[in-house]
Amino acid sequence: MSTIILVDDETGVLNALRRLLMRTPCTYVGQVFPLEIETFSDPTDALEYVRHHTADLIISDYRMPQMDGVAFLKACREIQPDSARIILSGYADLNALIGGINEAQIYRFLSKPWNDYELVSAVATALAYRNLQLENQRLADQVRLQQGVLTAEDVERKRLEELEPGITQVKWGPDGSVLLDED
Repeated sequence: MSTIILVDDETGVLNALRRLLMRTPCTYVGQVFPLEIETFSDPTDALEYVRHHTADLIISDYRMPQMDGVAFLKACREIQPDSARIILSGYADLNALIGGINEAQIYRFLSKPWNDYELVSAVATALAYRNLQLENQRLADQVRLQQGVLTAEDVERKRLEELEPGITQVKWGPDGSVLLDED
């Protein structure tokens, strides 16, 4: 199951995207991607979700009142660097596109109104590309483990972090105790 996060300040756009992605099979070269879709109209709520849940793909509007899409996707990249990122915008702004590519390392920039086929195709290729990247990382880690560059603990820590973002980040108290809640 691939988790997709949709972020747009317009609930009508979120509903249309959810409807499209739930009704249309998402396939790429024989791979079928069953989807779990989470929608957010506030990027700060989406960031909080990303801190605690794995996201395979994040699709964000560019222009939102709280935070622009590039800043949002850049923050998402810092939390979950392996998630694919797409900007969906009604404004063809070259600076936004360049910022998205350079800062947030977006996979695609799609315009509103979108072409249904193009959007579903972009989602499928982004998910396939992400899977390929993860497989390459896994194989490279196996080689590093065999060469002694990585330890088994490092590989396990990385695997756990992919499953549950933030799980390996322990907060310590001044006396050496583990802090479960900062308050």
